[in-house]
Amino acid sequence: MIICRTKRELKDALHKLRVQQPDRKVGFVPTMGFLHEGHASLIRQSVQECDTTVLSIFVNPLQFGPNEDFDRYPRDEQRDLALAQASGADFVFMPSVEEMYPSKMLTRVTVDVVTDRLCGASRPGHFDGVGAVVSKLFHIVQPQRAYFGMKDAQQVAVIQRMTMDLDFPIEIVPCPIVREPDGLALSSRNVYLSAEERTQAVVLSQSLAEAAALGGQVGITVSELQEQVRRKIGQSPIADIDYVELLAFPNLTPLDPNQSLADTEGELLLALAVKFGRTRLIDNRILRFAEVKAYV
Repeated sequence: MIICRTKRELKDALHKLRVQQPDRKVGFVPTMGFLHEGHASLIRQSVQECDTTVLSIFVNPLQFGPNEDFDRYPRDEQRDLALAQASGADFVFMPSVEEMYPSKMLTRVTVDVVTDRLCGASRPGHFDGVGAVVSKLFHIVQPQRAYFGMKDAQQVAVIQRMTMDLDFPIEIVPCPIVREPDGLALSSRNVYLSAEERTQAVVLSQSLAEAAALGGQVGITVSELQEQVRRKIGQSPIADIDYVELLAFPNLTPLDPNQSLADTEGELLLALAVKFGRTRLIDNRILRFAEVKAYV
């Protein structure tokens, strides 16, 4: 496994490989580090499907708001490198902020509509930062495939749309959510949770599972399903709900609150964001006529 800390190092190394094998398929897994089994699953899928796998580890300041957790976001370089190597990554790109942004970024990559709701509404500017850094990384790595976890389904939708609109010759591969045995979605931010908050946080996956079952009942409407999820989460005395929304996926357009779930078409995204203490967690479930898809 080769570690690159500058854009030039990585570009030169990948260029040499492509000269040797022009049809080499490169897979790319962009992360912010503090890796866990969810990230490892993305790396392993890329290794299985591609000739070369590039992992990036970069905590991107552009996607953090002024009162968010950029400074305290968990970092552990040696742990990350050990997991990357064990998972089969060929290259790890670990640039500094100065390497990625040698001067002030005057350019933003804004994807409208799909960023109007969910985290795009509650974290203004977040997805502009995501679009900027992912665009830069795509240009640096030039992969054929890029792997993203469905835990952040809105991010997947944003990157898919950006890739299509900007004609990146890259296939975006959404990958299943990886969960703890009790159902909590793996997240680097789980490390922030106290023991009590960790115990309470399992209500997120429980509420999604109950909603999936409830959605199969005749006559259940969009608003009724959302309210049921809110009630379930509200059983936790420390849960502070940011949003619970059921939207069309991947366009993330709102549904008629009075519409029966039986009358909906295509895939639906049931997404939620909830704070436990200082820690904001997201989770989701993809539904189709209230049938759970394979992303969960």
